[in-house]
Amino acid sequence: MHNMVAGIPVADWIDALVEWMQTTFSFIFDPIKNDFGDFIESTAEWLSTVPAWVIIALVAIIAFFISGKRFGLVIFSVIGLWFVSNQGLWEELMFTFTLVFFASLISVIIGVPVGIWMSKSRVVQSIMTPILDFMQTMPAFVYLIPAVVFFGIGMVPGVFSSVVFATPPVVRFTNLGIRQVSDELVEAADAFGTTGKQKLFKVELPMARKTIMAGVNQTVMLSLSMVVIASMIGAPGLGDNVLTALERAREGEGFVAGLGIVILAIIIDRITQNLNKDKNE
Repeated sequence: MHNMVAGIPVADWIDALVEWMQTTFSFIFDPIKNDFGDFIESTAEWLSTVPAWVIIALVAIIAFFISGKRFGLVIFSVIGLWFVSNQGLWEELMFTFTLVFFASLISVIIGVPVGIWMSKSRVVQSIMTPILDFMQTMPAFVYLIPAVVFFGIGMVPGVFSSVVFATPPVVRFTNLGIRQVSDELVEAADAFGTTGKQKLFKVELPMARKTIMAGVNQTVMLSLSMVVIASMIGAPGLGDNVLTALERAREGEGFVAGLGIVILAIIIDRITQNLNKDKNE
């Protein structure tokens, strides 16, 4: 016999809240869904029209100079990207890269200022810490629900869910990096009469650069890890190929598409890590 005691109608409250938000903030959600969605899709389509060898050559040049004129990353980048092109997955790769690029860019634009704010205020840190914990511990699939509700299906909800999932590391690392700047340096800057803005941009951020860049690297990798999950809500790219292959039990196609994601992940990871190294390292 079922328990006749009614539970707290949390689900009904959330449904009502979401409906209210959709109606009230439609002037924000609709332009993002339409205009921003068109922009990122047209960017991905434009990248797809650029000959593969041009992008491969450009990535090779970037890898050569960023890695300190070493050829290991260059060779891997050229062979890896050629393989993806050879497998007929170049367009999907460009869509995946576009999604990761915009998600990472938005995460960094939001995350670095929030991290700076946290480092300057104990109150903000005490408020933000549980929010960041919640964002990191919530299963990634749950982010798809508000993404679809507010932005429909396609690239925009994929970017939105990736931003929610990938922003915490850059916030935490920025906060940590600035808090780890030595007190002596901060006191010396104060003694020279620097303003808060000068101290931030000329002392604290340069000293915290390595820690912040480590957070950026983690954010980019988390954005990339959302590619397959985002494909469940219509985000095109290599993740969609993996999902389709999984649904149709085509192991070979799924493996090749997955390998394409791995190749992109390694190239982006190595490039962002090398950006964080000093020239003499």
